[in-house]
Amino acid sequence: MAGLIVKLLICPIGLYAASWIFPNVDFGYWYQPIILGVILAFVGYYLERVMLREETNWLSVGVDFIVSTLIVYFGAMLFTDTAVTFFGAVLAGALLAVTEIFQHNWLLHNDRIEKEEVARD
Repeated sequence: MAGLIVKLLICPIGLYAASWIFPNVDFGYWYQPIILGVILAFVGYYLERVMLREETNWLSVGVDFIVSTLIVYFGAMLFTDTAVTFFGAVLAGALLAVTEIFQHNWLLHNDRIEKEEVARD
């Protein structure tokens, strides 16, 4: 649950930062990166629950990058007065992936990732 709380803060802030840093990421209204950030946070949390282990850390970061890029690109199309190019979505996804590296390391080194119980017969 700590991972979700961190993601709910970091993802919208990361999208705001991307809109300030990159000229090809432009949200029309202040609430749009918050909505996309919350969606990214929930999707990222469930991806962590499914994939994140010590041996799959970098694979998980790569999948987070791809999924973030696609969500930012296609999600921005749903908003009015928002202009995000595919390259801008790639840059925003890369920025979010960098934050994921630190989040994953924190989760793994502090044993905060919830491990699913495997039913044994």
